[in-house]
Amino acid sequence: MWHPVGALPARVYWRRRLVVLAVLLAVVGGGTWLTLAVLDARADAGTNAATPTTPTRLPSLERVVPSPATIATPTPPDLAAAVAAAERAVPAAPVRPAGGPCTDDMIGLEVRSPGTVAVGSKPTLELVVTNVSDVPCVRALDKGLQEIQLYDGAGTRLWGSNDCFPEASSDPRTLAPGQAVSLPVVWGGLTSEPTCTAARGTPGPGGYTLIGRLGSKITPPVPLALA
Repeated sequence: MWHPVGALPARVYWRRRLVVLAVLLAVVGGGTWLTLAVLDARADAGTNAATPTTPTRLPSLERVVPSPATIATPTPPDLAAAVAAAERAVPAAPVRPAGGPCTDDMIGLEVRSPGTVAVGSKPTLELVVTNVSDVPCVRALDKGLQEIQLYDGAGTRLWGSNDCFPEASSDPRTLAPGQAVSLPVVWGGLTSEPTCTAARGTPGPGGYTLIGRLGSKITPPVPLALA
């Protein structure tokens, strides 16, 4: 084998052998490279399949909730300006026209009495009307609108100034602020009732109560003693 026999020179046969050997080495090397490449590809595929999917990154807290430093806060208003605005928002009290009617809340009303009178006497009582508002106003002081009533200790009505001697008049008055008007009423010392048909008697000694009115305005109760 190592000493070729033939008609050609020996170097020709050696060259042929070297070419064949080179081809064999190339084939063997190429097959080895191809095998290694296939194995590497399979290994990479297995690694990718075993690797868990990377979870989606959640946004950082700074992206979800803004930093307090980046939040614009309103500048507190000037205190004086805020107070002035609040005062403007409060509705003003209604302005009462000067010379308009005196409503019940614009007048004060009270009964004045001697305090103690003799049984059967004829005392003079007073119904006092006062303009307690800050503007002049007009109030009707007609006789038919004035009345004083007498009650006993049990609250029974014993007398009314309009029961037996009602009077009719037209008496509108312009009352200045603070002005008081006294309206005298005489009690005859006897009992009565609104129709003045019942028998009239003389109340005996004891404590009684007077209540007056002017139209729809009622006075506080005032004591009267009969002795």
